[in-house]
Amino acid sequence: MIEEKSLNFIEEIIEKDLKSGKYTSILTRFPPEPNGYLHIGHAKSICLNFGLGIKYGGQTNLRFDDTNPTKEETEYVDSIKEDIQWLGFTWARELYASDYFDQLYLFAEKLIEKGFAYVDDSTAEEIATLKGTPTTPGKDCFYRSRSVADNLQLFREMKAGKYQDGEKVLRAKIDMTANNMHMRDPIIYRIKHAHHHRTGDNWCIYPMYDFAHGQSDSIEKITHSICTLEFIPHRELYDWLIEKLEIFPSTQYEFARLNMTYTVMSKRKLLQLVEEGYVTSWDDPRMPTISGMRRRGYTAESIRNFCDRIGIAKRENMIDISLLEFCVREDLNKKAPRVMAVLDPLKLIIINYPEGQTEDLLSENGPEESFGTRLVPFSKELWIEAEDFMEVPAKKYFRLAPGANVRLKSAYIVQCDSFVKDGNGKVTAIHCTYFPDSKSGNDTSGIVVKGTIHWVSAVHALKASIRLYNRLLQVENPSAEEGDFKSYINPQSLQVIDTAYVEPSLLHAPIHSGYQFIRKGYFCLDKDSTATELIFNRTVTLKDAWAKETKKN
Repeated sequence: MIEEKSLNFIEEIIEKDLKSGKYTSILTRFPPEPNGYLHIGHAKSICLNFGLGIKYGGQTNLRFDDTNPTKEETEYVDSIKEDIQWLGFTWARELYASDYFDQLYLFAEKLIEKGFAYVDDSTAEEIATLKGTPTTPGKDCFYRSRSVADNLQLFREMKAGKYQDGEKVLRAKIDMTANNMHMRDPIIYRIKHAHHHRTGDNWCIYPMYDFAHGQSDSIEKITHSICTLEFIPHRELYDWLIEKLEIFPSTQYEFARLNMTYTVMSKRKLLQLVEEGYVTSWDDPRMPTISGMRRRGYTAESIRNFCDRIGIAKRENMIDISLLEFCVREDLNKKAPRVMAVLDPLKLIIINYPEGQTEDLLSENGPEESFGTRLVPFSKELWIEAEDFMEVPAKKYFRLAPGANVRLKSAYIVQCDSFVKDGNGKVTAIHCTYFPDSKSGNDTSGIVVKGTIHWVSAVHALKASIRLYNRLLQVENPSAEEGDFKSYINPQSLQVIDTAYVEPSLLHAPIHSGYQFIRKGYFCLDKDSTATELIFNRTVTLKDAWAKETKKN
C-alpha cells in the first residue's frame, strides 16, 4: 500500500478555502522580475505555484514584475519563459506589471483623493532620517499635510515629466509611529526617466514593488499569492492597500525560500560573477541558474523531484547540495545510455589481433533491456584509462598489470605481456594478448577474471574535450562568511581535459542529452560543440555522497 503524502501548510489552506466555498477554483501566479536569469531557488517557487494549480484544477499566471526599467531586459524575459517551459509547466496567461501601469496610476490617484497618499519633496536622506528606527518612532515630514488638490496636481505633474529623478515621490499616508517600518508612509511611486523594455518612454514615474504587487494580484483575481518569508513584513501593507482601494482581496502567504550549501542565490551576486568574469555567462554550468544546470546536464525531472523532496515549510533551513546531486544521479541512472569514454588515455596494443581487422561488438546501452544495444567498433589498438594499468599492482588491484588478465567491456579477455616507457619513465603503451574464445556473450575460454575495464578503438575514437565541473564556492554557507563572497570561489571549479577519446556513437549526440560514461560519471554534450570538436560537461560523478551520509544517520 502506497502511503499518501501529507499536505504542506499551503495545501491545507487551499483545501480549506475550497471546502468552505471561499473559492470555487484557485489562481496562483509566478511573478519574477526580468533583471536576471532564474536560479534553483526560483525553481522551488515555480514548482510550488504551478504544482498547486495542477493539483487543484486551477491555473497559474506568469507575470513579469517589470517596474524598474533600468535593470530589466527582454533577454531575461525570454530566458525565464524558456526555463519554465523546460521545467515542464505552462502558464495560463503571460502578463506584465507594465500591463497595469494605467490602472495602477488611477489607483494611486484614488488613494490621494481619499487622503491616503501625498507627494513628498524630501530628499532620500531626509526621508530615511524621519522614518526613525525599529526602536524609535518616525516623524511626519513637512509635506505630509498637503491638501488633496495640491497632491493631485503635483502627482499629475510628476507623470507629465515636469520634475527630475528623485525630486519628488508619492508616499502612502499611514502611520509614522507604526511598529512595522514598512507602514511608516512607504514610497509607492518614484520618478525615473528611463526607457522601459515594453512601454518605451511613455512613463517617467514607476510604481514601487509593494504598490504594484498586491494591486496586480487583485486585478488578476489571484486567490493565493505565495511569497517567500522575507515578505512577511510587507503583508500588512499588501492588505492595507487592498482595503483602502476596495478591490478584490487577494491574500498573501509566505514560505521558506531555498537556501543551499556551497551556493549563492542572489541575482545581484550572480550578476557580479558574470560581469566580473568569474564565470563565462549566466548559463555557465557552475552557476545555480536553471539554464546553467540545464547546460550542465541536469534534467527537469531531477529538479522537480528535488523541489518535491525538500518540501514547503514556514521556517528557513539549509539544504545540502548533495541532495540535488543525488536527485540528478538517481534520474540519470534510470535513463542515461551507457557509453565508453577514456579521459586519460593509454595505448593498449593487442599483439595477436589481426593487423587491419575491425569488428563491431554488441554492447548494452544500460542495465535494463529497455535501454537496447549498440554496436561498438573493436580493433588491434585501443585506448584505455591510464589508471587501469599499474606496473607494480597494489593489493586487490584487479585491472591490468604485467602478467595479469582483465576483461575488456563487451569484448575479450586480454593479458598484459609487456609495456613501453618514454624517456621520463612514463608508460606510453602496453602490449597484450587476447583470447579469441573469450568474447563477451560467447565465452568458452574458461578463464576467470575479477576486473572489467572500458576502452575505445583508437582508429575509430573521436577526440573530445571534457569539462569537469566542481562546486563554484569552497565554503558551505557563503552568506554567513565575512568579507566578499567572491573570495571563497573555488579555483578548481573547472578542469578541462583536452586529451579524451569517446566512442564514435557520440558523434551525433544531441545537445544537453545525458550519458553515463562508464566508470567515470554522467556527462552531456555542450552547446559549444561542433562536428569537429566535441565538448562534454560532467553533470555529476558516480559517487553518491548524500545517500551514504543518510545511511549513516
